[in-house]
Amino acid sequence: MARTHLRVYYGPEATCGLADPSLEQRVEPTMVTVPAGEIFALLADAVRSQRTWLNDFADEEIKISADLYEVILAYQHCRRPSA
Repeated sequence: MARTHLRVYYGPEATCGLADPSLEQRVEPTMVTVPAGEIFALLADAVRSQRTWLNDFADEEIKISADLYEVILAYQHCRRPSA
């Protein structure tokens, strides 16, 4: 019996399989550049809903601006419960 070779389908190459053509690849084949505002609400909803797929990306590295990082650190400091 001949062995079947399976491949993962990533969608059409022109839009990288994304439903929204405005999110086309802009950097390199495995990277996509999008405005942060386009993903904030979706990520917040996924966290609130405890979506298991978030665990798949827990070790992924993301690049953010130094300004955003400073704001996130300040926010994290303000959220800490006082002792």
